[in-house]
Amino acid sequence: MKPSDVLKRLVKEKYSEVALQSKEMNESSCCGSGCCSTVDAAVFAEDYAQVNGYLADADLGLGCGLPTQYARIKEGDTVIDLGSGAGNDCFVARAVVGDKGKVIGVDMTEAMIEKARSHADKLSFNNVEFRLGEIEKLPVAANTAHVVVSNCVLNLVPDKKQAFAETFRVLRPGGHFSISDVVLTGELPPALLKAAEMYAGCVSGAISKEAYLQTIRETGFVNIELQKERQITLPDDILLNYLSAGELEAFKQSNAGVYSITVYAEKPACCEPGSGCC
Repeated sequence: MKPSDVLKRLVKEKYSEVALQSKEMNESSCCGSGCCSTVDAAVFAEDYAQVNGYLADADLGLGCGLPTQYARIKEGDTVIDLGSGAGNDCFVARAVVGDKGKVIGVDMTEAMIEKARSHADKLSFNNVEFRLGEIEKLPVAANTAHVVVSNCVLNLVPDKKQAFAETFRVLRPGGHFSISDVVLTGELPPALLKAAEMYAGCVSGAISKEAYLQTIRETGFVNIELQKERQITLPDDILLNYLSAGELEAFKQSNAGVYSITVYAEKPACCEPGSGCC
């Protein structure tokens, strides 16, 4: 089995467990992965409580931003949420697009899809649907969405170039995305980079901020904007599961850091010749 397949299996296993837990249980672990002893919800997740369309039962505390707040969604838009989980951001987006719009959530974890669909059924939302699939091969036709959002998910995808290529493909010409994600500055200690548990916990799967933004540029997106940036401080008791006391001190003294960012970018209104999108 390829390393990327091993990581995907790990993520599916972890998030299948998370789907059966409450938000409170997930907040006691780093990104819901179960890899940490005690972590305050504010370490990664942000507060949705005052956001229009928020459904508490669909909020598992797994995000690292509020991408829908920055996504410039309009009434009647079609929105795709990458890694939609229990549907939290989809229901927030639905409150903006209204009855004339459409929201599509995509997630590779069956348990999450089932949970999200049950919420949509209870609310009788016939314009919110959830599809089982991977971000590197989205089960969505080309040029479908006005807006793509995602919340702390692409860091878990092994092939980030392909993930952004798929995002580009499903966006309409002139469409845009707003994605919240975890990125790095400096060099993480090797022990953290190699820790599978920390991968599922949204840390070791992250790449440098510079590489992340460069991947977006190379995909063909334009008007890239860093909408928000927030440093995340991982508690010592988490890090000491992977680092010695000396390694922890060296990490603290280094320029390495973990950040939550929200990035905006647009698909050109007219794409490259021969692409079929103009």
